[in-house]
Amino acid sequence: MVTADKRSKTSQKATKKKLSSSVEKVKRQEKAFRTYEQALEYLFSRTDYEKQQKLRYNVTTFDLEQMNALLRNLGNPHKKTKSVHIAGTKGKGSTATMLARMIEANGYKVGLYTSPHVSTLHERIAINSEMISRKEFLGLMNRVQPVLEKMAKKNICPTFFEIMTAMAFLYFVDKKVDIAVIETGLGGRLDSTNVITPKVVGITSISIDHQNLLGPTIEHIAQEKAGIFKKGVPVMTVPQDPAAMKVLKKQAAAIKAPLTITGRDIDFSYRFESSREHGPHTRICLTTPTSKFEHLRVPLPGEHQAMNCGLALAMLDSLKNQGFEINDEKAVAGLNHVHMAGRMEMVCHDPRVLVDAAHNAASIRALIQAIGQHVPYDSMIIIFGCNCDKDIRGMLTELQYGADKVIFTRSNSPKAVWPPDLVEMYSEICGKMCQSTLSLAEALRVAQSAISREDLICITGSFYLVGQVKQLFQPPVKVP
Repeated sequence: MVTADKRSKTSQKATKKKLSSSVEKVKRQEKAFRTYEQALEYLFSRTDYEKQQKLRYNVTTFDLEQMNALLRNLGNPHKKTKSVHIAGTKGKGSTATMLARMIEANGYKVGLYTSPHVSTLHERIAINSEMISRKEFLGLMNRVQPVLEKMAKKNICPTFFEIMTAMAFLYFVDKKVDIAVIETGLGGRLDSTNVITPKVVGITSISIDHQNLLGPTIEHIAQEKAGIFKKGVPVMTVPQDPAAMKVLKKQAAAIKAPLTITGRDIDFSYRFESSREHGPHTRICLTTPTSKFEHLRVPLPGEHQAMNCGLALAMLDSLKNQGFEINDEKAVAGLNHVHMAGRMEMVCHDPRVLVDAAHNAASIRALIQAIGQHVPYDSMIIIFGCNCDKDIRGMLTELQYGADKVIFTRSNSPKAVWPPDLVEMYSEICGKMCQSTLSLAEALRVAQSAISREDLICITGSFYLVGQVKQLFQPPVKVP
């Protein structure tokens, strides 16, 4: 028989335990971040491979087990949301954004995770075109921080990108998205995003980039991109360099992932035209047994964006075949609302200043071709700066075919190449005259003093450089 004293003592113990638990909770809250700025400072203190000059791309540096450990401690949010996965050398962000807008226009709640950003970190995590807010970001950091501290005691220290990726997964689960469109950061096989089992995989155009990390040849690079293939998951891709395509086909066959190529397995075509209503633009046609898009206007300029748009449509069709209710007319309406910061973006009209985040040789070539098709000018001055982990000689080789004058400068990235070194390489490659400045502001002053009203200033070579330009010419991006 339980006496009143025993009941009293039991009650007291329960009260003490509850109070103790509350004290511990308060202590944990005291360790958490009180302000958004504190949370950002903590995040930026983590290892950030995007800013490191010397880096080895291997299982020691890029450890998916570390990413998986972080996610396990957070309840495996990546397993609680449907997703699609996109890798490639160029066009990942554009393809991801076009696909997200089309799904969103069909009434779905769509998460979008991309990198790097142009103006603000918040661009990387968005739902239905709205960036994550400062308050939501702070809340997520306060949830992740105790886990990170716990892992640190075991000498496991997730990186900046791993934390951002985990936060994106958490955010998408919190907001109950119907599907998340996930872009890889670097490569694919060892990328932090390669923990998901998506509904469909997309591979954009593959070209030489990050050779010091992903390998010296296009075959090596394609192998890393193909590392995101999953057994039975459909893979959509665009026409590729034959060597890259051979690798993709071999890997897809090895793991039994059905591979579809736009223009070969899917009827796809595009053409460039100009009209009074839309000016110069590209139109595409894509037909499958379940979708038919005829003479669809690509929302972004350039032939390369036509290929990206075709890939996004092919991925959309794959989702339709997997049970997603997709109306083609609504998808087209969503596509018409696509805008990409830092891609063929005119940030000033007097003088005309155009920015593009092209950061490899193939992208520079595509940019120069797109400018020739879409932007009339008498003379073009290119202000160029890039990072040391890029195909520098390849990019400089392409510059000579479009620039009437080149001014080399540097961004605020720790990996930015010293401008006089770019001058030396450019002169060696093509023998043309060029200049260098040690700051973007100085480069702009030199350019503006040398142009007329009908000329064009194009600034390219780095996301960092484009971000700095936008800060100079446009008001700061407002983060809610």
